[in-house]
Amino acid sequence: MACPPETSEERKKRARAILRALKAAYPEARTELLHKNSFELLVATVLSAQATDKGVNRVTPALFARWPTPEALAQADPEEVGRVIRSLGLWRTKANNLVALAQRLVEAYGGEVPSDPEVLRKLPGVGWKTATVVAGAAFGVPGIAVDTHVARLARRLCLTGAKTPERIGRDLEALFPRKDWIFLHHAMVLHGRYVCTARKPRCQECPLRPYCPSAG
Repeated sequence: MACPPETSEERKKRARAILRALKAAYPEARTELLHKNSFELLVATVLSAQATDKGVNRVTPALFARWPTPEALAQADPEEVGRVIRSLGLWRTKANNLVALAQRLVEAYGGEVPSDPEVLRKLPGVGWKTATVVAGAAFGVPGIAVDTHVARLARRLCLTGAKTPERIGRDLEALFPRKDWIFLHHAMVLHGRYVCTARKPRCQECPLRPYCPSAG
């Protein structure tokens, strides 16, 4: 649907109402990827590309039991890693990237995960979304990572007309307080996963319905 005419101030006011509703609905919003530290979160987020969190959570316990540290994973055979994660999409590419990523962590960063998203983006298999998620969830670096759920919600809520994740993220960051960016990402992911779903959005029970031009 086409978004109705709206001034920038009206959109910001509506965005503040959306944020309040999300805080009421998801006060403890956080990633559903199981992890114990920043390394495990980084690996799990890399694996989550074109895969569900549930799917990732099924393979990571065995993965981390066998290769619990960057040093261990750096020595792994990508084919063996692939056998552990082969239930996920793009598993061959992901296996190669994970071993190369671990090697880079060991060689360049002493086995520590960098907190700077720009540095994270230089690691194998790490794009803008993954870097933003890890920097925010592991280190508290503000940012709004945009996955398919966030992009869908942002457009349905008429908060952006942008197509690319980076541009959608910038539009959202202009509407919401910096201190709420990390929360907003996680809350929008949960809302998109369980309420504002792609095929059959549950509009009748949606707490954002009063502020959503697409509700129907």
